[in-house]
Amino acid sequence: MKFDISSSELLSGLVICSGSLSSNPVLPILEDYRFDIKDNVLTIAATNLETTIITKVDVMSDGDLVVCVPAKILLDTLKALPNQPISFAISEENLEIKITSSYGEYKLTGNDPADFPEIPSEEDVNTFTSKSDDIINAINNTSFAVSNDELRLAMTGVLMQLDYNKIILVATDAQKLVKHSVAGINSEFSDSFIVPKKSIQQIKNVMSSDEEVTISYNTKNVFFNFGETKVIARLIDAKYPDYNAVIPASSPNSLIISRTDFQHSLRRIAIYANKTTNQVVLNIAESSLTISAQDLDFANEATEQLTCTYNGEPLAISFSAKFLIEMLGILSSDEVELQLDGPSRAGILVPTEQEDAQDLLMLVMPVMVAY
Repeated sequence: MKFDISSSELLSGLVICSGSLSSNPVLPILEDYRFDIKDNVLTIAATNLETTIITKVDVMSDGDLVVCVPAKILLDTLKALPNQPISFAISEENLEIKITSSYGEYKLTGNDPADFPEIPSEEDVNTFTSKSDDIINAINNTSFAVSNDELRLAMTGVLMQLDYNKIILVATDAQKLVKHSVAGINSEFSDSFIVPKKSIQQIKNVMSSDEEVTISYNTKNVFFNFGETKVIARLIDAKYPDYNAVIPASSPNSLIISRTDFQHSLRRIAIYANKTTNQVVLNIAESSLTISAQDLDFANEATEQLTCTYNGEPLAISFSAKFLIEMLGILSSDEVELQLDGPSRAGILVPTEQEDAQDLLMLVMPVMVAY
């Protein structure tokens, strides 16, 4: 069986699927792409058993065939070739693959597709649609807060919670929490599921902007369909904690400040903070924020003062500079609001201007360490 294709088009398809190739596979076949050529369409699939990525490209073929192709050698070959038409000749008897370019011939041996893991099918699914830009933005804003603690399995993923015409993405590691809501979702039900961190990042990496994405899910997997690409992620089978219980119902103290000024000051002050806790102290009074840090082990300390708008009682509260800097780096508004309810209660960080149909909230726990 033979097929012809542009080397750049094939490389683009391979790169899309490469995100789910295994670096240390438990099965040798997981180092392969699965090629399914049918009716002049090549369907490329790769999986690491947790995430499967599938995409399609057009080819000129004289027949149909399914074969598994070693990924690394094929990727390296195409990356080293300039864009040009290339031909594949595949033996149906021994799965030998011969690639012909204008420079010469390259031979490699394919593998039996029967050894490739079964790709999950979209059975008994609920389906809704969204704008890809909204999903990408929500993933960017939440995935950094996912926990790496395998003992808290649910928190090692991003919660996707459907509420009819709204979807909420939540991530937390118990020290910080991010909740991003997107309105305008085409859904007819209320439900939730948890997507592993690696899978959600791969979805974001291959999803194109400015297009519609169809999301389907059942009890085991979630399916993201956009353009000619499908990403399938195995869901985390665990119960997500009640995140609403840790979000303060009201915060009477409100600090509004320039996001970049706040972030740059924290970066400077953090140099002098204790390297274990990264603790910085915020002393807040009317129109004034004083940021300080101290490392008693090395007799290091630093203090800076910034102007701000503050409504509330004078307050001193400690946070991890690392967490605050990370959160401020995710936000894009010129100013941010820090809502506080006392030195031992969680702080709420929000942009002063939210994007249309979206609502972003970041929560950070105080550092309860003696200063």
